[in-house]
Amino acid sequence: MQIREILSFKSDEIHSIAPTDSVAQAVEKLVSLGIGSLVVMQDKKMVGFITERDIVKGMLTHGCDLKDAHVSKIMVTEPVVASADDSLDYARDVMTKSHIGHVLVMDGSTLQGVISFHDLAHAILKEANFENSLLKRYIKHWPE
Repeated sequence: MQIREILSFKSDEIHSIAPTDSVAQAVEKLVSLGIGSLVVMQDKKMVGFITERDIVKGMLTHGCDLKDAHVSKIMVTEPVVASADDSLDYARDVMTKSHIGHVLVMDGSTLQGVISFHDLAHAILKEANFENSLLKRYIKHWPE
């Protein structure tokens, strides 16, 4: 299975924030949307990425009162990316080895979407359940 299959069942909407918006605005957006990451966009171009974990790390590094700081102060400027043609195994491995929960899916310089570890787990379980049902059906009709 490829990453493009995960993108096909996700919404096309990419949630974003400006680098000059405050961390408080980022937190508000993350909570209200029930998501864990935002793409940082400036002039319709991706300039970074921010996750809940980046905010927590920023609080440790810069102090707990980050609410008025710009998102650009704590965003990741070179996030881990993948291609829609990459396999789910590749995405799982890169997320696990990098200790991250999100990967940006790029086609050259064009952002196609963001997948989370949850999206990945859901797709892998769906694939495993399908394979299990095929195996059970095969075993049930095993010739004597």
